[in-house]
Amino acid sequence: MIITISNQKGGVAKTTTSAALAAGLKLKGCNVLAIDLDPQGNLSDNVGADNREKPTVYELLKNQVSIQEVIQHTNQFDIIPSNIMLAGLEKEIISDLGKEQRLKEVLANVNYDYIIIDTPPALGLLTINAFTACDEVIIPTTAGIFSASGITQLYDTIRNVKKYCNDNIKINGILITKFNPRSNNNQDMKNLIKKLGEYINAPIYKTFIRNSVVIEESQTRMYLKTAKCTKI
Repeated sequence: MIITISNQKGGVAKTTTSAALAAGLKLKGCNVLAIDLDPQGNLSDNVGADNREKPTVYELLKNQVSIQEVIQHTNQFDIIPSNIMLAGLEKEIISDLGKEQRLKEVLANVNYDYIIIDTPPALGLLTINAFTACDEVIIPTTAGIFSASGITQLYDTIRNVKKYCNDNIKINGILITKFNPRSNNNQDMKNLIKKLGEYINAPIYKTFIRNSVVIEESQTRMYLKTAKCTKI
């Protein structure tokens, strides 16, 4: 099962959702691979992957290394890391035939129970590659007008991918994150998101993710522990 976590709006907890889902599946005994498809490399940093000295998803999608060479084994789950080099990939392969299929082709050579793909906050070639390769999409969104309003545009992109690249793709559900149940505005937006879900035939998860400073503190500790920022 390949699951893509996607929303073109930034700051909706895509990376946190990806990490938590991958870690949770690993705790259940599943064999899990996470793919950091965001040039910011936050998921890679989150688990302490080496995205500086070792090859990353950029070299993988450029067909410069095999997938076995790029997978790193961490204490949490296996990961294919990313770094800022990935930001230039689209321009480098824009004229190549089958550019939307790059990720799908390399994933044919691995065997995992679950593959979780963290995508960038954009609907460009990287996200199209994720949609083409995956079985299901989870859409994290905050209860804010800007992140929620982008869901219909995301849906249009998924429909086009389904038509031209991946007939099997479907939306697993919409996950509301950074939710404050005491906020009237958040409650109103939750109702709007439910209507959007009905429009695109995507269920809203009963569980919503509250705002939590604990997650931010945990991510900071992990970042410092891996010595990514020893000199500022």
